[in-house]
Formats: sequence, structure tokens, C-alpha cells
Amino acid sequence: MNKFSTPFIIIFTCVEASFLNIQESNAQQAEHYDYQLVWADNFEGKGAPDASTWQFEKGFARNHELQWYSKKNAVQENGYLNIIAKRERRKNPNYEKGSQDWRKSREYAEYTSSSITTRGSHAWLYGRFEVRARINAQMGSWPAIWLLGTNREWPQNGEIDMMEFYHINGEPCILANACWGTEKRFSAKWDSEKTNLRHFTEKDPRWLSKFHVWRMDWTKDYVRLYLDDELLNEIDLTQTLNSDGFNPFHQPQYLLLNLAIGGDNGGDPSNSDFPLLYEIDYVKVYQSKK
Repeated sequence: MNKFSTPFIIIFTCVEASFLNIQESNAQQAEHYDYQLVWADNFEGKGAPDASTWQFEKGFARNHELQWYSKKNAVQENGYLNIIAKRERRKNPNYEKGSQDWRKSREYAEYTSSSITTRGSHAWLYGRFEVRARINAQMGSWPAIWLLGTNREWPQNGEIDMMEFYHINGEPCILANACWGTEKRFSAKWDSEKTNLRHFTEKDPRWLSKFHVWRMDWTKDYVRLYLDDELLNEIDLTQTLNSDGFNPFHQPQYLLLNLAIGGDNGGDPSNSDFPLLYEIDYVKVYQSKK
């Protein structure tokens, strides 16, 4: 998704799972990178997540989303990080009557939530990334697990969406994406796979009540995005060059976890039950000893 508000709008159409035409032996190939755990957060503390790792976004952020990002909406409890979206009015301290900037033109935010990031504390180049989480699938809910490159502005820095969830044309979908830059500033080229939630719930009617593991395997050649070991998307990194030849996926990226509400893609939350809860059990990063 376009994580930064710009005049450039992308419209997606949700389809049933579009499985890659890859030999099973390739999708499941045992490439032995001799991975070792290099960083993890199991959220075993109390209260706010570890300030030496996680920074908080504040206020209105991007995509014309409805929530005001606040530190108070991310809480560690019972071994989980709970990101809680609430329907509550908050005065916008940046409000300017008549402003053309949507972040300033709203006198109030009607929802609050949290977005945390490792920017400035941790970034990684290649490896295996795992996040175990449980999402809320109500209309307006837009949880995500994503990464951004440390250098250059978006999308020239590169973005990887290990997970997004939102409704497309009324259908709940799980997305696995990457994007990079084009000749036009703030205009991205996307490699996106959209899987209807039915693909999972028809096999397991209790799917939404359970935790699931989103995984990324990232090498110099590809990014592969999995959900519970099922390959959702593979991005060929020979094809991800910006217009100037720079490949943003050969630089370190930092991690973001957030729960957005509404906005360009999230849908109308007005009839959904609040609070919405996005639960993260752990984040783990493995890298090759090689």
C-alpha cells in the first residue's frame, strides 16, 4: 500500500488467491543458509514496548487514515503486544482551519491507535523474518507488518509488506507486497498478491480466532512472503530497480507494526465494534552465518 499520503492513488481489485506457478520443489526448496537468531522481541514486559527498540509514530501519518497514533494504544500484557484501536475523539493540536493539508484540516480525530517502528535502532539486510500475530477482520481494520529502506524517500527506499489486511470491494483480503520507485516522485511500482480471506477460513472456520505466522525469506535474489508456510508472493529482485538503477532491496530495512483505521484502503469503520485488537506474540529475525 502507499504508506505515505500523496496524490498518487492505486486501486486494487481483490481476487481469489493467485498462486504462483512455481514448481513445489522450488517453493519448498531446502536452501541451507544456516540461519541463526540475531534479534527477537517476545514482548514479555509490562506496559509500553521496549523504548530502546521501538519508537512511536504520533498523530496523523499517511493514507488519509482516521486514527491518531498514540503511545498509549500499544501495551505489553501476558506475553503479547496489544495494539488497540479505539473509537474516541481527540483534538488535533495541529488543526488549521481551511488548511489544504489533511493532517491539519481535521479539527478532531475520531479514532486512536498505535504504530511502532525500529527506525533508528534496528535495521537488517537479508535474512528470515517471522512475526506471529492475530488480526481483527472487521471493516475499517488495517493491520500491517512492513519494512522500509533506511536510505532515500518513499518509494525510492523500497517497501516490503509482509502482511496487510483490509477489505477490497467489500471482500476481506490478505496482501503480500513490495514496491519501489519510478521516474515520478512518490509514484510506486508494485508487486502485489491479494488473497481472499475465504481461502483460509474455508479450510479452518476458526482461522480468525487463532495466531498465525507471517514469514519473509529475503536474499540478494528474491523476497518470498509466506503465511503459515504457504507461499503468497515471490519478488524477483532483478526486477526491482528504481529509474536511476538503484535497487532498494539491497540496503537495510527497518520494521513497522501498526493498526490503521479507514483511510484510502481500510474501509468504513463506522459500523464495526470497537475497540479493535491486533495482537503480536513475537518478532524474530534470523540471518545466515555465511
